[in-house]
Amino acid sequence: MNAPFKLRPYQQEAVDATLRHFRQSDESAVIVLPTGAGKSLVIAELARLARRKILVLTHVKELVEQNHAKYQSYGLTGGVFSAGLKRKENRHQVTFASVQSVAANLDQFRDEYSLVIIDECHRVSGDDSSQYQRIIELLRQQNDALKVLGLTATPYRLAMGWIYRYHYRGFVRGSSDEQDKPFQHCIYELPLSYMISRGYLTKPDLVNAAVAQYDFSALAQDRFGEYAEKDVNQLLGKHKRVTRAIIEQVMELAVERQGVMIFAATVEHAREITGYLPEPQTALVTGATDLKDRDLLIQRFKQRQLKYLVNVSVLTTGFDAPHVDFIAILRPTQSVSLYQQIVGRGLRLDEGKQDCLVMDYAGNSVNLHHPEVGEAKPNPDSEPVQVFCPGCGFANIFWGITDSDGRVTEHYGRRCQGLLEPADEDGPAGQTGRPEQCDYRFRFKECPHCGGENDIAARNCQQCRKAIIDPDDQLRDALRLKDAMVIRCAGITLGTFDRSNGRSGNKLKITYHGEDGEELSESFDFSKPTQRIVFNKLFGRRLANGQAPNEFSRAEEVLEIQALLPAPDFVIARKQKHYWQVQERIFDYQGHYRKANEV
Repeated sequence: MNAPFKLRPYQQEAVDATLRHFRQSDESAVIVLPTGAGKSLVIAELARLARRKILVLTHVKELVEQNHAKYQSYGLTGGVFSAGLKRKENRHQVTFASVQSVAANLDQFRDEYSLVIIDECHRVSGDDSSQYQRIIELLRQQNDALKVLGLTATPYRLAMGWIYRYHYRGFVRGSSDEQDKPFQHCIYELPLSYMISRGYLTKPDLVNAAVAQYDFSALAQDRFGEYAEKDVNQLLGKHKRVTRAIIEQVMELAVERQGVMIFAATVEHAREITGYLPEPQTALVTGATDLKDRDLLIQRFKQRQLKYLVNVSVLTTGFDAPHVDFIAILRPTQSVSLYQQIVGRGLRLDEGKQDCLVMDYAGNSVNLHHPEVGEAKPNPDSEPVQVFCPGCGFANIFWGITDSDGRVTEHYGRRCQGLLEPADEDGPAGQTGRPEQCDYRFRFKECPHCGGENDIAARNCQQCRKAIIDPDDQLRDALRLKDAMVIRCAGITLGTFDRSNGRSGNKLKITYHGEDGEELSESFDFSKPTQRIVFNKLFGRRLANGQAPNEFSRAEEVLEIQALLPAPDFVIARKQKHYWQVQERIFDYQGHYRKANEV
């Protein structure tokens, strides 16, 4: 049967990419489409084309219902398996289900399925015991060639990083040193800016002229980039006047707006916000809201009986109210993905809607159109920067710092993300060899046994597999010794000399300056090949954070670019009769000890 909908060009491209990938491979895949791009239509078309049984999973009943409705619009009949929708049908060729209901009734899914589609797949973890993974494992027992496809607008989680490994444009996410990803390949991706510029989504009007803002910068973040609720409530409790002033401005700006969504930081904060809004026009939804009450409140908001919808972390995905044209962000986040999900609630097209006003009162330094970097911001001043790999030329996106001219002065990337085609096109049994990640490292830990370069967090060398000494152990052992000196290096100075007459020559002296005024120094004689090699390994390879590695042959060459020469974080020396001999220089330190000037 022909589809009643004509797919948009990018939706058809996503469908074609899926068919192409699964004809060649059984490895799991992800499609990345922005909020409002019509993922449910892509799912419906793939389900329509399927010839064998498929299962469509998602985490909320609203999306189960939405995806099922799109499929039914083709004139086809599909089953629904969701306790929340009070339906448990699993005998159709296509079943739309909630992951919770399937995981609780695994014995009813022992048929042979050819494809599992997971909507909002960024919720899938790599943990084998998770609900998604247990379902996939069961279905693989019936069909070892099971295909798994995920769809999401935000393929990234602060706790885990990217949810896939390989990107079809020829780069890798993360590194081979990281844990396994729940998906292998990203086979199609469309940026938010594409959708907005071509009129598929409403233009966001991002205004930074808030009457007042919260300052969350002093609060400690956990490994997820989030803040403790107790700390946030304590901070907000001291700024009730700020909250009142913000809500007064929200109401003033909302006069000409149809639907307003307010994203609060905590439940206590959300209740305070709700108290300042007109009661007949306002609803509050939190994780503790009774499901029946929640459905009723959302329905009233969608029908425009309510103007303000205040929520705490529950309406960032799976919520569709096209009339929303004002987003007020009163919660902090370091995640570009979460920020895009929040703003995306107001970007769907609706009749008469010209734009969506976005007011950020939490001081989130997030650019809506920036790519997600893959880890939390190392500091508030960092931004996504492009760094070319000296090894393969790939343009990496890392967090970094730029000067007033836009030049990258510092970046925090570790390893190149470029993918290289295998030298041998045909792998074993006629299979095509998988592309390998470029092995160039901008920051690295050198193996003392074989000299191999490893990730700075590696415990064992990936080449010789021998243990690498932990920098914390090195520092701890040195601090226990009476004849050892450890300095937190705050910088270095260079000079050249000739040992015979003390004048400028081919010997380079490096002085390491500790943050408390201590000094250690060592010299390298560039006329001796072994010392030249050691210097180039230590410093030349790391020049400009590894962006411009150099092999120096003369000491004078080093002086010419000394501003780009990296300083180690710690220097360890041992007492030798009348002087201190430098023994260890620890670069790119990531351990528990404080580095220089990090008070």
